[in-house]
Amino acid sequence: MLSERELFELYNKDVYRTCYYMLHHAQDAEDVCHDVFVTVFRQDWQKVEYKKTWLMKITVNHCLNFLKRVQKSKLREKKQFLLTPQRTADPVDIQIEHVEESALWAQWIQELPEKMRSAILLRYMNDLSLAEIAEILEIPTGTVKSRIYKAIRLLRKKWDQAGKPYQKGEVYSEPYGKKVVSSSEK
Repeated sequence: MLSERELFELYNKDVYRTCYYMLHHAQDAEDVCHDVFVTVFRQDWQKVEYKKTWLMKITVNHCLNFLKRVQKSKLREKKQFLLTPQRTADPVDIQIEHVEESALWAQWIQELPEKMRSAILLRYMNDLSLAEIAEILEIPTGTVKSRIYKAIRLLRKKWDQAGKPYQKGEVYSEPYGKKVVSSSEK
């Protein structure tokens, strides 16, 4: 029976080579290769009859998922760039105000209860779906929705308590670009 170390040493080069040829980037290939072995060692891999075939299937799936995430990220960045009005740099006083508000948001997020903070950061920092967050946190999707909703309400309340003004037609957002409240919702 193989140990984890022996399995890794036996198939590491094959897994890495597959990752490298699919991703065309050494660091990404290393990262995905690592993820493949983490996935394998979390499963009951010793009962698998055709280990190399099974490993290659996991490797290809991890690579395809990685490529989808990269493509989705690039598409999101491009969409954001195209939707963002291009303008000259903000005046210094507005830039300072944005820095102060970012620090304030970061502080408020850190003050959230841990369960709410983890849900809202996974959603808005990592742009994960509700189902993905539910799987990561091992809770029902409804609980994820509830935690995010409550966190947003707490952040809105802190915004209001800080005396931050809402300007007509302006959409205020969380520090990571997602909508929190607009003047029409208030």
